[in-house]
Amino acid sequence: MKAYPNYIKKIKFPAILLLIILFLAACSSTKFIEDYQSIVKKVDIDSVPSQFEEEAYNYVQKDIRPAPKLGVNVRLYNLFYGLFRIKAIGNPAPVLDSTLVDISRNQIEKFLNSKGYFNATVKSSIVVEKQKAEVYFKAKPGPAFFVNKLSYDIADPKIKDLYLKSKSELTYIREGMQYDDDSLAIERDRVYEIMKENGYFDFARPYVKYSVDSNLNASKTNIILIVDNPKDMVKHEQFTIGETNIVIAPNSDGFPDSIAQNPRIFRGIRFTDLSERFRRNPIVRYNFIKEGDLYDSRNENITYNRLYEMNVFKNVKIDYFKAKDSSNRLEPIIRLIPQKRMSNRIEGEVPFNAGTVGFTLSNTYTNNNIFRGAERFEFQIKGGLQSRVGQGKSIFNDVYQRDFSVSSNLAVPRLLLPFDIPLMGKNGMPFTTFSASYVYALQKDFFVRRVFLNSVTYDWFETKSKFHSFTPLNFEYRFGGLLLVTDGPDEAVNKANLELIRQNLYNIQLLGRKDITLGIKYTYTLNQNKLLQPSSFVYFRGNIDMAGNLLQGFSKLTGGKHNAAEGDFAEILGLPFNQYVRPEVDLRWYKSLGGDKQFVARINAGVGFAYGNSTAVPFEKLFFAGGSSGVRAWQARTLGPGNYDRGNRIPTEESRKTLYGLDQLGQMHIETNFEYRYKLLNNFFGATLKGAVFLDAGNIWNISSGNPQPETYFNFKKLFNQIGVGTGAGLRYDVDYFVFRFDVGLKLKDPQFSGSDQWVIGKYISGASQFKKDYNLTHSPESYRFIQYNFGIGLPF
Repeated sequence: MKAYPNYIKKIKFPAILLLIILFLAACSSTKFIEDYQSIVKKVDIDSVPSQFEEEAYNYVQKDIRPAPKLGVNVRLYNLFYGLFRIKAIGNPAPVLDSTLVDISRNQIEKFLNSKGYFNATVKSSIVVEKQKAEVYFKAKPGPAFFVNKLSYDIADPKIKDLYLKSKSELTYIREGMQYDDDSLAIERDRVYEIMKENGYFDFARPYVKYSVDSNLNASKTNIILIVDNPKDMVKHEQFTIGETNIVIAPNSDGFPDSIAQNPRIFRGIRFTDLSERFRRNPIVRYNFIKEGDLYDSRNENITYNRLYEMNVFKNVKIDYFKAKDSSNRLEPIIRLIPQKRMSNRIEGEVPFNAGTVGFTLSNTYTNNNIFRGAERFEFQIKGGLQSRVGQGKSIFNDVYQRDFSVSSNLAVPRLLLPFDIPLMGKNGMPFTTFSASYVYALQKDFFVRRVFLNSVTYDWFETKSKFHSFTPLNFEYRFGGLLLVTDGPDEAVNKANLELIRQNLYNIQLLGRKDITLGIKYTYTLNQNKLLQPSSFVYFRGNIDMAGNLLQGFSKLTGGKHNAAEGDFAEILGLPFNQYVRPEVDLRWYKSLGGDKQFVARINAGVGFAYGNSTAVPFEKLFFAGGSSGVRAWQARTLGPGNYDRGNRIPTEESRKTLYGLDQLGQMHIETNFEYRYKLLNNFFGATLKGAVFLDAGNIWNISSGNPQPETYFNFKKLFNQIGVGTGAGLRYDVDYFVFRFDVGLKLKDPQFSGSDQWVIGKYISGASQFKKDYNLTHSPESYRFIQYNFGIGLPF
């Protein structure tokens, strides 16, 4: 058995050396081209005004742009193509093409003209040596032209008045600015949008033109914005909305050749449901194209988006027909093709970590239209096992944890309130969600826990970037019990379990507690709609969870006097109720660095504080540190709290197994993350491969009294000594619809140690093997892991 590790050590260095040699050999691209061809190694653009240098480079044809010096696209392509003739990884080296060089020269010249350099010229030259080419573009931009006078030639006085009213706030062209074709194009689009938002259904972009006179002295130009009238007409026609037809196909296959429409029209809408699966009101509620209103493209887009977001139609199409009586009325027809109503999904998962392995299996039934009003109903059954492995035993010989849950959710696409809210749904689909679930957890010889959860939640958008979630009713019923034997025939076992309870009294008491929670929750989110954009913005998410205040007030009104600190709790239905507040904030700064490069800084903090009728927050409300979206150098629930060291606090191996994942929780957490994201490969098996480097820091702490471990409490003066710090790098395989993520975290500073020993990176560089052996003596069955691997779907934040 010892020969195998030795064999690995013997081949490790030669294997790494071979990989380096192959990668360096792949740097040569000339062996993959013909003798008469050359690889473009350099493109230089000279004398372009500095503010346009980067943009001018975009007009160089992509097929002749050299690969970045530190990039791996070409090297990986050469490596895999040379060895296996695989073209799906990386990109080939750019081959010189004189035609593309001339096209690029012409495009750069046109670009400079479009930016106000009307006299600009660009020349190109090529230098080739040993099949390696350098391409040079030299510009003579000449003087920049500025807008001297801006005037308007708009034939329709009504359109002119409409445009001029919005001009001061929205115009992209101003006198004194440097001439820019892009600004003119944006202004044309804005004129088009204004007309389409104010009834001008037939208005088209070609009606908007410009007359540019650059034959002035001192590099100035006059611009006339022209809006023509339709041919043979003296003005543009405005249209109002007439009768609206909403037609739902009989099934997901689409519409038949002939349709028998509903003869009844109510409030300007004829609703025809050929599928007989939908009620009228839930559908027409999100039709914002109202009879009698001026045609407005914004209302069309909102209607289209909301009907799609109902998640019951696979196709939404909106057309308009002009009324036959020449009354300038549009009659919209909204065609809806329903998707399949029901689905069933089976999912499996294999969670594993050092010393344990398990599986979870779930079955989720979904009905997207259970009450014929686009109500989404989900029912899930989930179960799982977790087992310890090793010591030559079979995988499921030592099953120590069993989990089972049943849950149901009903999401109604509206806010179910006794009053109407005008324009609800303009910025996003609102939902009222009813949830109920039962969770069962059993840890062998330790505890059994059952929780009933019930809630009603309202979700709505204030604007496209401001989202609110309010839970006015959150009812939780917990009951469980400890399975630790303290009065059995084995005195040694009794003594060990009593010591285990004493050292971890706070968390263990929470596991065995029977109680009720009645409270409210609220969450506010800013800029969630921008999270997948490589732009610059600030993201904020704040939530607060409060419970017990109403019941405490009722208890006092009925004359109840209790003292929670002495174990005398007010009760409802024979059980004590929880009273606590738990706020949490997540603040992030996203900074675009051009292209696919982005820097993200994040701080995430929260605290759970019990008061009144409680001395501790519920077990499920505690925080943990580590994991794939936190401090990634630690596995979830293995960092903290504070300077907590399991080896010192839990003396036996069996006890450490029993308490795994339960003792490293806290009532407060702070963590911060810094991440730089960039693109590695444009083509990696048909998708984009992106990279990231990161630095994470944070921990959890206790703040409530009653915990016998002082090193776990938050101490601002010792904050730096209580913080865990990790760094690492990751890969993101981006297939547009979702992202597969793989991160490797490396511990730098571990707060479970003291003094300079916290900087474990020094041990990793020198003495890692002996350090792990010493650690295992006091922390078995856990081994120290300098490196933590994290897999996930989606970005960490």
